[in-house]
Amino acid sequence: MLSSAASVVASIPSPSISSFQLGPLTIHFYALCIIAGIIAAVLLTNHRLTKRGAEPWVVIDISLIAVPLAIIVARLYHVFTHAGFYFGEGREWWNPFVQDAIWNVWDGGIAIYGSLIGGAIGAWLGCKWTGIRVWTFADALAPGLLLAQALGRFGNWFNQELYGLPTDLPWGLQIDYPNAAWPVGLPEGTLFHPTFLYEVIWNLLGVLVLLYIGRKFRLQWGRLFAIYLVWYSAGRIVWESIRIDPSDIILGLRTNVWAAIIGVIVGVVIFFVQKRRHPGLEPSPYKPGREWTPKGTVQSQDADYVDVSEPPIDEVTEGTATSTVATK
Repeated sequence: MLSSAASVVASIPSPSISSFQLGPLTIHFYALCIIAGIIAAVLLTNHRLTKRGAEPWVVIDISLIAVPLAIIVARLYHVFTHAGFYFGEGREWWNPFVQDAIWNVWDGGIAIYGSLIGGAIGAWLGCKWTGIRVWTFADALAPGLLLAQALGRFGNWFNQELYGLPTDLPWGLQIDYPNAAWPVGLPEGTLFHPTFLYEVIWNLLGVLVLLYIGRKFRLQWGRLFAIYLVWYSAGRIVWESIRIDPSDIILGLRTNVWAAIIGVIVGVVIFFVQKRRHPGLEPSPYKPGREWTPKGTVQSQDADYVDVSEPPIDEVTEGTATSTVATK
């Protein structure tokens, strides 16, 4: 273990503040990181959806439903998988002025897999509203979602939370001492694995991988989103396995490890089921009858959206006409 003096030289420092005052308002860096991630995801998803023929900024209409639901369910998921922290003896979960309150999202405590569940429900509702195919939106969102998760993880750095096991590696993370989450028995100056940084690097690398394979292999019908689930969840299994923050344990594994394992399985299932069900390309980013046409455009067809599993309408018409003449 590195000494306290050595750790200052060979380590990653943690920010000394997690919030600042702006008039009567308290601005939390954790919240700013989440907001930055949401903005980045919206911008990248809008670019990808527009490129595929969707109405510009339709992503905002979907986000108005998906983002609030993602945050609400993410918080509920965290609370109920850490029930002892919020509902244990002496805890005041109802009191908004204490850190134990279930309402205090700004103090940290939103679960990624909860956000995926809530966001999926919201995206489904938003796609029904706008006419966008759910799988088209999911594929367009996948790289942006990883980017958002990478930026959001910096919030854990500002809050000095969710770090890993003690380490003497030169990139060990400094945590202020004393700290409410400090493991009992460890001396001041102990460094910890910066799990937030591991996940940031993994997610940013994943953004590049998804953009590359999505373009090269033209993954549609939810298959790129399936790759996202496998990529993110595989990394999360590792990071969760070395984290030391309190968590419920099921059959010897943290609840989020189980969630990550399920994420990998769901991703693999979605990929192969969709590959079998939809061998061709998407005919349009919109559901039939809900297509959007730019003003002043008579007809617009993107070659990326020709479904090779179905014959073009012209060919069907011509074939019918020929058959009719032959019959006569």
